[in-house]
Amino acid sequence: MSIEQWRRRRAAGRITAGDGRELKPVRWWQLPFRALFYLPLTHPDGRQTVYAVDLPYRADTGSGKARAHLYRDGRRQAESKLPAAFPIEGGTIEVAVSAFGIKRCRYVTTAGVEHRLIPDPRTAEGRRARMDRDHPALSRTIGFLSVLILLAGVGLNVLQVAEPIARIPSIAERIGPYESPVHLPIWLNFTLAVAAVLASTERALRLRYGLLDQAGK
Repeated sequence: MSIEQWRRRRAAGRITAGDGRELKPVRWWQLPFRALFYLPLTHPDGRQTVYAVDLPYRADTGSGKARAHLYRDGRRQAESKLPAAFPIEGGTIEVAVSAFGIKRCRYVTTAGVEHRLIPDPRTAEGRRARMDRDHPALSRTIGFLSVLILLAGVGLNVLQVAEPIARIPSIAERIGPYESPVHLPIWLNFTLAVAAVLASTERALRLRYGLLDQAGK
């Protein structure tokens, strides 16, 4: 059994049956607190099924963990603690979140082909996707700045963390004295931290979470 298969089997154990409740539309005041994605599937006979994954950004009162809710044709079919893996026709819908937003929300077929789910246009992810379509140059610029901010944050963190590590006697004996060339004031460190959070959040809106975001925390 591969690691991916083991993860999916473990995630399947977190699934509970849905109550058939109707999917509610996204309201403007839910923009910072809710994500909603769709997956339209066409069957061989021409019928279409629309799956939806609803992600409220809040902890479940019973378990203390956030949950993903799976809807089929507008009715809640299942729910799961995150990360979630919902088996459906022809594959699995995988969902995971980070501290900054959505890490992944994708449909993986039994053949291993991945398809990203479509964000609801009224959500923050949907609005970011619309900017990417309508203003590609601006979107690329914002994406580039996000990466630049995270790279700068990682580099500065490495330089500042290296100094106290180099003072450990066993390490100092081997490499000699080391002093970081960068000593930032508290206010600038705070500003860079806020910028890194905003950059990672922007990347999460595009489902671009990766090692760079983890290192930039």
